[in-house]
Amino acid sequence: MVNTPRPARSLRHRVAAWIYTGIALPSLALGAIYLFRPTFMPYHAAALGKEWAELDTATQALIKALMEVAGGGWLALGTLMLLLVAFPIRRGERWARWAAPAASLLFYVPTLLATLSVLQQTPASPPWRANLAMCVASVLAFLLDAPWQSSPRRDQSGRGGDTANAS
Repeated sequence: MVNTPRPARSLRHRVAAWIYTGIALPSLALGAIYLFRPTFMPYHAAALGKEWAELDTATQALIKALMEVAGGGWLALGTLMLLLVAFPIRRGERWARWAAPAASLLFYVPTLLATLSVLQQTPASPPWRANLAMCVASVLAFLLDAPWQSSPRRDQSGRGGDTANAS
């Protein structure tokens, strides 16, 4: 097996990759919590003004299904982010440096809006600040990484930090 050196990456690119990892890990944790939790979250009880046991079985089934969908979304996002960081971002592929913040924002902006809606329309205190932090972290990593700029460093192929098809 021939080891081909990876393109050298700037500190900004490495920090961005660590931020994306920092988004992925809590996403995986939240995904597991929402997917495997047998009842809804405390803020859900506050929003409804009812405990889990007070809900009829149809409502419990619906809420549990919605939580499983959310959990699956978090698990998918966390897995995608880790795979992007571990492989194409690590190789300096520009498309992945656009895909990571896009995927994160496509998930966390609607999640933020949903939690803000619950905050405004119910007595609950949903975790909107964490969703906002993930959005800010995504934008910060994107700005640090600056995938619209071509890399001045070259790999052995002479194509810079991007692959032949990425531009």
